[in-house]
Amino acid sequence: MIIGLTGGIGSGKSAAGNFFTELGISVLDADNEAKKALDINTPGYLDFISKFGNQCLNDDKEIDRLKLRDLIFNNPSKKTDLEKIVHPIVRNSITSFINNSSSPYTIIMVPLIFETKSQSNYDKIITIDCDVELQVERASTRDMQNKEQILLIIDKQATREERISISDDIILNNSSLAHLKEQVLNLHLKYMELLNE
Repeated sequence: MIIGLTGGIGSGKSAAGNFFTELGISVLDADNEAKKALDINTPGYLDFISKFGNQCLNDDKEIDRLKLRDLIFNNPSKKTDLEKIVHPIVRNSITSFINNSSSPYTIIMVPLIFETKSQSNYDKIITIDCDVELQVERASTRDMQNKEQILLIIDKQATREERISISDDIILNNSSLAHLKEQVLNLHLKYMELLNE
């Protein structure tokens, strides 16, 4: 069983993913794979340089993620160019991860399942949901960005309602990490029962 784990910025996807990992479940963070796709001297990096030039590089010749975010944020064609480089690499990583997973079910953490219309790739979808105020507070603390920047990112992502519309299971993460952990355990037990039917 392949499960897509989604949620907006600051919703608590990574924390939920960590709790599933603690339960012995294989969890892949697609965002991390997307970052690794542009690591220095990888095929993705070289492809990026050939299309974007040196404008997003730092002094160490690594891709400066903030410069890149600024470049693509309001430039749909540049965003599409970047996706054409990164998405095939991430897809291959996900396929390989699933094929090599030995846990009872496998979780792929993907923030943009609704936006990329990729829900058919998963047997089930879990959405980690929380109030927007909490998203802003968590994400601005974690990413060292101001609240206006986080709100701009939230505006570009699917709405809570859109995400919930494609979800099989919803975890409301408006409380403590302990409460999140408890909900993850309950879902895990539910999935294990399903698999044993």
